[in-house]
Amino acid sequence: MEEVKQQSVTQTADVQADKDLVGIKGWLILVAIGVVISPLRVFYESINTFKPIFTTDMWQRLTSQFGDMYHPLWEPLLIIEILFNVTLFFASLYLIVLFFKHKKAFVSWYLAILLGSLAFIVLDAFVVSLLVPSVSIFDSEMKTMLMRGVIQALIWGPYMLLSQRVKATFVK
Repeated sequence: MEEVKQQSVTQTADVQADKDLVGIKGWLILVAIGVVISPLRVFYESINTFKPIFTTDMWQRLTSQFGDMYHPLWEPLLIIEILFNVTLFFASLYLIVLFFKHKKAFVSWYLAILLGSLAFIVLDAFVVSLLVPSVSIFDSEMKTMLMRGVIQALIWGPYMLLSQRVKATFVK
């Protein structure tokens, strides 16, 4: 009888511990801030990147056969970059919904966006280096983007996979 009471007390303590882990607390507050800011950052960076291409003669210089910087792959590359950024923007908005509804799919989407963005940065830089071999792709801006992506992946990837709070919160 005493053993049954002890087991019941242990189970009650486990349930209470799980309840304490549920919710946007602790390190998940930082994740929440990042998730909410992410679409704004993507939008801002996309505008800053692509506005000069379309408000100057840069598009013609890159994509016209008569342009001084012409390469046949510039146009598809720029279109792919724009489509990726639009997709990333909407995926980031969807991630906000998943986060605040505590959906189980949040973790998978978060990791896919995190790792997909990092892979795209590397792949995009590689393709640009093929189009313009004389220009170093690892300028300060590229190094910053790459380091930010790697650091985020190293910190938040394992956190999403191992955290008890994440496992207890994203269950729906």
